Amino acid sequence: MEMPPTHLAVEQDRLEELRDLLAAGADIHEEYNGFTLLHRAVDGEIDGHVQTGEPLHVDATCFLLSQGADPARRSHGGTGVSAHHLAFVNRHWLADALFEAWLTRGDTKISL
Repeated sequence: MEMPPTHLAVEQDRLEELRDLLAAGADIHEEYNGFTLLHRAVDGEIDGHVQTGEPLHVDATCFLLSQGADPARRSHGGTGVSAHHLAFVNRHWLADALFEAWLTRGDTKISL
């Protein structure tokens, strides 16, 4: 089975395309091969860091959180762990810190 367009957009860091796909109704919690979009973002950010030696980043992770992705949601396939757990065990400290803040924010609203 070919990778869905949303997962491919995350995999290839094409966030504008991902934004458009989500705006057109793609499921923020879509799974493919045991990974949600948020799992794929965390995994891709880790892979990019390991392969290039560049600093970790959280671009895709932040965007997906802003669109309603849940870091505590466990995947139904694969290992059944959450994206938060994936970030923690793989030492993606930026995503882990972001998830911790997101999960403890409660009902706090930010006014601009």
